[in-house]
Amino acid sequence: MISILALGLLIGMQHALEADHVAAVSAIAARQTSARKIISHGAVWGVGHTITLMIVAGFGLFLGLEISGEMSGWLESAVGLVLILLGGHLLFKLIRDRIHFHRHRHGNNHEHFHAHSHAGEKQAHEKLAHDHQHRNKLPVRTLLVGMMHGLAGSAALMVLTAQTVQSPVIGFGYIVLFGIGSVLGMAALSAVIAVPLSYSARALTWANRGIQSAVAVWTLFLGLYVVYQSLPLLA
Repeated sequence: MISILALGLLIGMQHALEADHVAAVSAIAARQTSARKIISHGAVWGVGHTITLMIVAGFGLFLGLEISGEMSGWLESAVGLVLILLGGHLLFKLIRDRIHFHRHRHGNNHEHFHAHSHAGEKQAHEKLAHDHQHRNKLPVRTLLVGMMHGLAGSAALMVLTAQTVQSPVIGFGYIVLFGIGSVLGMAALSAVIAVPLSYSARALTWANRGIQSAVAVWTLFLGLYVVYQSLPLLA
């Protein structure tokens, strides 16, 4: 049993590194300049992913339910559409907002790097653009994207769990550890993503914009590919 549960944790960590998951978190995190924030977005994605897995796959396991191939196709298509929206939104923001990054101080002499837009400004660096507060909010969008990915992956996880374990209780433990593994895997991946994003934001605005553009285009085309791949399941 311990071996099976450990396997669930490891597979969950590997599962977090699938291309559509990486693309979604990268597109969300690309606008961040703080490594801490980027890693937190990855972890929150994993939490949302785990919540859905526990609810859908857990109930399905205890009740002996299955998700049909057609439903799986619709869910995969939804994930593809989410990726298209994330990539398209990031491209739109880059073009519209003319984002760049620079250092500035607040009234309390706290210095930090700031993502700054000149959209709509008559002159560069208007004072009011720097008068802002730093709020620690739960990244709800990241949580919802993680939940959508978890919903799409529930069908495969239910099949995998049913093939791996016989007891629903052990199976649910497997699902929980699978989810925890996905949180750890995505947090670790986000730490890697944070290095080029945070450094380029601090040193090279043009490099950061290039990275964001590459992430946006990759996410957009991957979303189109996911939708295309799910079409046979909808037929």
